Amino acid sequence: MSIKSLSILLLAAVLFWPLVASSQLVVTVAPLKISGNKVVVPLLMRNNFAEEMESASAVVFLLDEHGNMVGQSTKWVIGGSKKMSSLAAGETKTFHFVVTTTKVITTTNLAAKVSFSRVVLQGGKLADVNKDVQIQSAAK
Repeated sequence: MSIKSLSILLLAAVLFWPLVASSQLVVTVAPLKISGNKVVVPLLMRNNFAEEMESASAVVFLLDEHGNMVGQSTKWVIGGSKKMSSLAAGETKTFHFVVTTTKVITTTNLAAKVSFSRVVLQGGKLADVNKDVQIQSAAK
């Protein structure tokens, strides 16, 4: 194999790898809704695993325009209690994550940093949150 052929093959692999390596839990963070000292962070979650997700826990950090944290909260966004259902393979679910701050929010330029700390699949199997979860912002 020539160097030119190898270079083309390597370039093709680099370009198409993101299309092949897809995340199993895709989370889209919709625009925030602010009311007084409460901020609602809508999360649209799609289960691309071949199995049901029994539960998932996430943390949301609210950041102001200077990058300072103005609030944070951790919640079960899938399962975790009898009131919240699991998420079947291929299904999509919206969770409205409410973060309450100690002070009234005076800025509308807030950002939400979302992170998943635990994803439990059918039978108690743990997913790798660093590899299997993709978090993206919704188009404004």
